[in-house]
Amino acid sequence: MRPYGAGRERRLALSDLLVFSEVRDAIIGTGGDPIQICMQCGVCSATCPWGRLAEPSPFNIRAMMHMGRLGYEGFETEDILYACTTCSHCAARCPRQLRIVDVVRAMRNVIGETGSIPKTLRAPVGSIKANGNPWGQERADRTLWMKDLAVPAFTPETEYFLYVCCTSAYDGRSQAIARAVVRLLERAGVSFGVIGAEEQCCGESLRKIGAEDDFTRLAEANVALWQKKGVRKIVTTSPHTFYTLKKEYPELGGEFEVVHYTQLLDELVAQGKLSFHALPEATVIYHDPCYLGRHNGIYDEPRRLLTAVPGLNLVNFEPTAADSLCCGGGGGRIWMETKPGMRFADQKVQQAAEKGAGILATACPYCIVMLEDSARNLGYAETMPVKDIS
Repeated sequence: MRPYGAGRERRLALSDLLVFSEVRDAIIGTGGDPIQICMQCGVCSATCPWGRLAEPSPFNIRAMMHMGRLGYEGFETEDILYACTTCSHCAARCPRQLRIVDVVRAMRNVIGETGSIPKTLRAPVGSIKANGNPWGQERADRTLWMKDLAVPAFTPETEYFLYVCCTSAYDGRSQAIARAVVRLLERAGVSFGVIGAEEQCCGESLRKIGAEDDFTRLAEANVALWQKKGVRKIVTTSPHTFYTLKKEYPELGGEFEVVHYTQLLDELVAQGKLSFHALPEATVIYHDPCYLGRHNGIYDEPRRLLTAVPGLNLVNFEPTAADSLCCGGGGGRIWMETKPGMRFADQKVQQAAEKGAGILATACPYCIVMLEDSARNLGYAETMPVKDIS
């Protein structure tokens, strides 16, 4: 291994110790302080889902943590630092309960400050900065998902601001999520509205990729806009947005009451304000999104919604819930190409088919994209469609 930034041919010099220290201190200073007390037990690597795909695992988070602590160069590559999906399997099993995902984010921030973000991730970063979304679409097209819907505009008297994530706003496969949530909230008589053309990305991908300064500027602009509009409660269509607004915006002054739509719909069903039409009998299997499940502990609400639909028979993956396998799209990896045979979503689709599922359901736009791609590639798109709970 080499000290970060050192030449390949020369011996280690005393000045290199400053390089070690500078990189380590930079990681610690941006939220990566857990590396200081990591005892290198290896539980993180043993529980990492990459190990389910290949032996030995192509990604070693224990080694990545060690490299970060020592300031060694090399952790910034796509197959080391950027292989992490931030699914939080490792953090859930860590005997010291270290915030390992925070370390990953801090290490990526250090890389971002040096301009060494992988080329495949520069496009979504640039698009967010230029167009307010990572999909390379025009700002003016953000409201196209509302076509033919009479979606109310948010006013200070509105109870919920419906914040539709970029994927639900721009991706054709996920626009149905936002449209369905609107119809369900209307049916239940919920007071909600959208801000519309002024909306932009929450910045989730910026922070996960390592563009921390860009994330901060974007988030502060969102907070200022929403406070000006009188926003108090927010309902989101994406678990990634939900996590970002609920757990990361408060440090930037964004103190809002934030819920994922599955939480709100579950509450409405329990109150008798919402019920569902019967569907033809079908077996449905539910995939737990990492940022709804492990990161936020929301496992029961989506399942209760599915069992509330007459005609649906719910079955579970094995393992499931807190032990569920990631779809592979988190941590910015939705914007990266994953080699065939190394896709978590392929395993989930195959497992769902073996369970006899007729529908593969989830509650996350990223998961929809990843699982639909795998279902199509594996020949299950027609026999086992991927659908959002909404």
